[in-house]
Amino acid sequence: MYPSVFVTARENRAFMHRATRMLAEHGIRQWLDIGTGIPTSPNLHEVAQRVAPEARVVYVDNDPIVLAHAQALLTSTPEGRTAYIEADATDPEAILGSQELRDTLDLTRPVALSLNALLHFITDEMGAYGIVKRLMDALPSGSALALTHGTGDFDMAVMSRVVEVYEAGGTAVQLRTREEIERFFAGLELAEPGIEVAHRWRPNETDVRLRSIAGQETVSDAEVGLWAGVGFKP
Repeated sequence: MYPSVFVTARENRAFMHRATRMLAEHGIRQWLDIGTGIPTSPNLHEVAQRVAPEARVVYVDNDPIVLAHAQALLTSTPEGRTAYIEADATDPEAILGSQELRDTLDLTRPVALSLNALLHFITDEMGAYGIVKRLMDALPSGSALALTHGTGDFDMAVMSRVVEVYEAGGTAVQLRTREEIERFFAGLELAEPGIEVAHRWRPNETDVRLRSIAGQETVSDAEVGLWAGVGFKP
């Protein structure tokens, strides 16, 4: 149905690596990563701690398979710290009120909220925009939002069929346009280059080399199918 899903997955992961590295170099030392997924090295904390060994990361997911692999998410450097919360993204109060978060992150200091390939599983009816606002409202000035989001902007025919497959399995999906995704950054200052297709957001030589290894030296916007961006809270 969607043969380029492998491209999408790789480019989504590559964006997470680049955005995390950029944020760490910017001075961020704390992350709240919601919708973590099954651990795949390098995980977000490994990328962040390569720049700043003292970085702290709280991972959140509601998938019991992720919980089974959570130990791989907790291999922090001695200087830093990691924690895992089993919770649902649609319940921000449970996340923000968890003891694990309070014990790991200092919410008086900047935190990067990482929402990679998550929000297209939270429909407007579920309150997607309100959830992101509630989470960002809990974070201080200097914090950041980094996200990727599925879109039909480049090939709606294929993506509509993908949505049908998810919905047939009982999973709600809402693709959003670039303009709709930009709304998640309301009140934030977008980092250059703004909202961009994931593989075009600050690409580097490592990404080019990995594409070459995969035999895909070039990829199209339709194959990637994700908008991405990073914004800072004034």
